[in-house]
Amino acid sequence: MKTKSLKIMGLILFAGAAIFQSCTKDFEQINTDPVAYGPTNFDPNFTFSTAQLTYTGSIDFAYETWRANLIYAGTMMQGLSSVVSYWAGDKYLNTPWYTSAYWERAYAEQVKPIVDVVEVTKTNPKYKNLHQVARIWKALVFARLTDLYGDIPYSEAGQGYYMKNLSTKYDKQQDIYMDMLKELEDAVSKLDAAADQVSGDVIYDGNLDKWKRFGNSLILRLAMRLTKVDEATAKAYATKVIGKTLQGNGENAFLKHDESGARVTQNRNSQVLLGDGGQEHYYVKWSDTFINALKSKNDPRIKVAVSKLWMSDGVKEMNPNYVSDPAQQKGMPNGKDLGNNPAYRIGSHPSYTTMPDYSSPHPGMIKRNGITFILTYSESELLSAEASQRWGIGAAASTYYKNGIKSGITFLGQYDPALAITDAAAEAYANAHPLTEGLKQIGIQYWLHQNTALNFYESWANWRRTGFPELVPIVYSTSDTQGQIPRRFPYPVSEAANSNAEYYKAAGAAIPGGDNLTGRVWWDKQ
Repeated sequence: MKTKSLKIMGLILFAGAAIFQSCTKDFEQINTDPVAYGPTNFDPNFTFSTAQLTYTGSIDFAYETWRANLIYAGTMMQGLSSVVSYWAGDKYLNTPWYTSAYWERAYAEQVKPIVDVVEVTKTNPKYKNLHQVARIWKALVFARLTDLYGDIPYSEAGQGYYMKNLSTKYDKQQDIYMDMLKELEDAVSKLDAAADQVSGDVIYDGNLDKWKRFGNSLILRLAMRLTKVDEATAKAYATKVIGKTLQGNGENAFLKHDESGARVTQNRNSQVLLGDGGQEHYYVKWSDTFINALKSKNDPRIKVAVSKLWMSDGVKEMNPNYVSDPAQQKGMPNGKDLGNNPAYRIGSHPSYTTMPDYSSPHPGMIKRNGITFILTYSESELLSAEASQRWGIGAAASTYYKNGIKSGITFLGQYDPALAITDAAAEAYANAHPLTEGLKQIGIQYWLHQNTALNFYESWANWRRTGFPELVPIVYSTSDTQGQIPRRFPYPVSEAANSNAEYYKAAGAAIPGGDNLTGRVWWDKQ
């Protein structure tokens, strides 16, 4: 169902080009106002499919995935490492046209379609469930945007057509979070098994029970984001949803991509890490921080790493006989480059032998027709463990923690059978590593899980909130943060030149620490 839907979606996105091949056929239909939506010419389920796809990355060649998720979040969180000069996150460099990438693509490709679905369906009983699911997805879209930048256009975003207003105010992040939590709770409560089938859903194929648990899991994610700044609200919402979240890896929210759709439907991480248009396929590796964390405890998730994935030093051709032996995995240190300064040159580092000896992501993780994880059972169990540890909510923290570890190991088989790890192996590992260090241990496991899910956005957000794992910042001569790990993306400078200029200036001035890489969003309290 998911692959079929993506193929249909690819056809829809490119169908416009075919319209102009005939000037006379169906003249009346062609010249009908396409904005005049009606029951005969518009089904918002198709737009919902598009909004789901674009959340996994831009159709413009993984534009923001490349820059925001991989170049910045992945390396800042020391999940990935790169010696390529333009991988600015690895060295804490501020590259404005990269830090603005997510904003530029998300508002155009994610916000606009999901706002359209919400608006078109809100008074039409034919689409009751689609409306509620779209509200849930809208919160997911805006949560990542505000987590990356702070105060952002929210209440008026995507509303230009409906409000006849081209100037969009920036809402306070606190207000955004309160509204997202309210919207999610209300939307989940109004899903109705007797109402419409959500036919455009490429995540759960319209399964409303799964959507309820997804919505509750998203509530839990957002609630726990507030532990530093509004613990009472965090606890209240966590209490409401714990026990009603995702129930197993079979309910993991992910999108299965389709290789035949080229840039439109292929897996976004694969487009970057397999080398379309750059050097990433050869010079991007797992960080030594991540690999050492796995090896130090004989973690079976070391299967995500392979060495000698490339034929030989300098030969950027994939080696089908890559090495998966855990003992031979070696992460690459962050903060290194290909320059001549021995303090930073990778060739001068004691770990260096050849570039292919450093560990790369397993090919099964980055297939062009692979999957993008959005929210998982393991994540919800680890957040439940934290809530239980903090406030005694639900079952014992140790129970949630064990579930989180086990599912965070076995979920890898959803990528590819080559990454599958048995339940017995997961059980043995979880039994050997029970919860003994409270929040620190939970935070480390959350980081490990999101890294293996290639969801570095979430890894970065949770680290900013919890401080775990206790990463050692890199030292690099031209760092723009004085050696501090970045905490947010600056606003796009293009905002100063458009109709939002006044709001942009006010929002930037209000950021604690300034509108830069070391400023802090509201929930990231000092």
